[in-house]
Amino acid sequence: MTPVTVVLAERWNNPDVSGGPVSAGGAVSRRLKTVFVRIEYGKISVRGDRKENQDKAKIVVSDNAALLLTFDGMGGHLDGARAADLALTTVEQMFNDARKPVFDPQGFLYMALGRAHDAVVADAEEVAIDDRPRATGAICLVQDKAAYFAHVGDSRVYLLRDGRVSDRTRDHSHVEVLLQEGVIKEHQLKTHPMRNFVESCLGGDDALPSISVSSKKRLRAGDTLIACTDGLWSGLAEKDIARMAAREDMPLIDSLREMVDRAVGANAPYSDNTTATSLRWLG
Repeated sequence: MTPVTVVLAERWNNPDVSGGPVSAGGAVSRRLKTVFVRIEYGKISVRGDRKENQDKAKIVVSDNAALLLTFDGMGGHLDGARAADLALTTVEQMFNDARKPVFDPQGFLYMALGRAHDAVVADAEEVAIDDRPRATGAICLVQDKAAYFAHVGDSRVYLLRDGRVSDRTRDHSHVEVLLQEGVIKEHQLKTHPMRNFVESCLGGDDALPSISVSSKKRLRAGDTLIACTDGLWSGLAEKDIARMAAREDMPLIDSLREMVDRAVGANAPYSDNTTATSLRWLG
C-alpha cells in the first residue's frame, strides 16, 4: 500500500470573542472555526504459513474522523474469513452513516461491535452452533485530537509514544487473566500452553460477547496507533513494536512492513495470518 499522508479538518463552534456585542436576547454570536491536523496511515496483511488469509482490515477516513478496522477470522471455525469480512463491513457502514465527529465515541464503538456480532450470528443461524464462523476484532476511532479503542478477543490496539508502548488493549483470553493476576509474566504469554484459548469473540452464541472500550486517549504529535491481529504481536516483543513504530527515517507503511516481516519470520514455519492497520498523528 502506498504511504498516505492527509490533512484532517476538525471543525467546531466556539464563542466569538473578537469584540462583537451580545445580542438583545443575551446569546453570544458564534462562528465556525476549522483546525487542520495531519495524519499518516497505512495497512498491511499477509497470509503467513496458512493456506488462506482470513484477516480483514481497512482504514476509513472522513473530513474530521478516522477509523482503524482489523478483524481476524478464527481458523478453527468454518468460514472465519466471512465472519471477519461481515464484521468489518457492518462497522464500516455504521461509521459511514454516522455524523462526524461521532457524538458518543465510546457508545458508538460498543454498539458497532455489538452489531457486528449480531450480523455474524444471523448470517449462520442455520449452522450448528459449534460450527458457526467467528472472529476477533480491534477498532480505533480517532477524532478531536483523541483516540478511543474497542476490541473483542485477542486482536489488539496499541498506542505508541516516545518509543514505548503507552497503552494497549487487554486480551479476552485465559493467559491475559493469568497475566493480570500475576501468575505469569508478559514474555510468557506467547509460549503458555493455553495461549490460543480466546474467551470472547464475534459470532457463535447469540449472547453479546465481552466488549472492551477504552477511555479517551489524548494524542500528541508523533503518537502512533496500531490495530493488529495476534499474528503480529505474537511474533514481536512490545519494545520492538514500539521501536519500529517510532522510526522517523521511514514512512509508516515501511515500518509496518518491517514489523510484519519480522513477526512472520519469528513464527515460521507456523506463522499465522498477520495484519495491521496504523495511523500516525502528526499534529
